[in-house]
Order: sequence, then structure tokens, then C-alpha cells
Amino acid sequence: MSKLDWRKVRPLDLRDAMEWCTKYARAKHNYSVDNIADLMGVNKWTLYKWIADADMPARLIKPFEHVCGVNYVSKWLVESAGKMVVDIPKGKKCGVNDLQRLQASYHDSVGELIRFYDGGADVEKTLSAIQAALEQTAWHRSNVQKYRQPELPFED
Repeated sequence: MSKLDWRKVRPLDLRDAMEWCTKYARAKHNYSVDNIADLMGVNKWTLYKWIADADMPARLIKPFEHVCGVNYVSKWLVESAGKMVVDIPKGKKCGVNDLQRLQASYHDSVGELIRFYDGGADVEKTLSAIQAALEQTAWHRSNVQKYRQPELPFED
């Protein structure tokens, strides 16, 4: 079984985004929904209801994502409004792996476009591949702009 690439996850709707956050928390931090609720300071049944109904209060989205360690809900909200999410680069020098990942995203998106126009690909999967390639390209563009004055590596 192949390892899941969490960067390629594209939720289909708000409920799916919340579920992917809980799956990530389980896989990376071994947190159950009960643990997440406890760390957020809410009742576990309330969190289960919010996820089931896709009806979490907006003021609790960031704490939920912070506990889970991933921001799929915020990304879905932005992308559902027709906008693109680009992580802010720090102006660091990229290695071969970064460029290979960019090339792979181009390859995936062109492959999905070919399958789509031949009538064999899913619309959501095609859009997801295109979105990933655009986001990575925009990240590299911003990274090149910041290269002369990189940010201090506080998180490293």
C-alpha cells in the first residue's frame, strides 16, 4: 500500500475537509476525535455533531486546525470561493526534490487534462491536479521574489 501524500489531499466539501483534518490528526499525532475535542476545550459529542453537520462555528476553525496540525478547512473555504491558496515562501534556496515535486505536479495536471478531454477523467480530480500545479508555481514565483531578502529561519 502506498503512503498517502497529505499535500495532495483536496476535500470535496466542508464536511470532507473536517474529516480529512481528523484523519491527519490520527495519522500524524495519534489523536482521536475525542482527543481533538479535549484539546479544543469542547465536548466530544459537540465536535462529532459539528463534523457530521459540517457546521463548526467560524471562531473555532483555527483552533480545530491547530490541534489537528493541518488546515484543510481553511483551504477548502478559500478554494470554494474560487480563490487559490499559496503557502507563503521564506525565500530559501530550493533543492532538486522541490523542483522534482513541481515537475511531477505539472505532469499530473497535464495527464489529468488529457484524460478529461478524452472523456475518461473526473472533473474534481482534474481541477485538483490543475490547482496543485498552479499553487506550486505561484509558490516558486514568490520564493524567487523573496530570494534576495529571505526571512529569518525562526521555525527551522
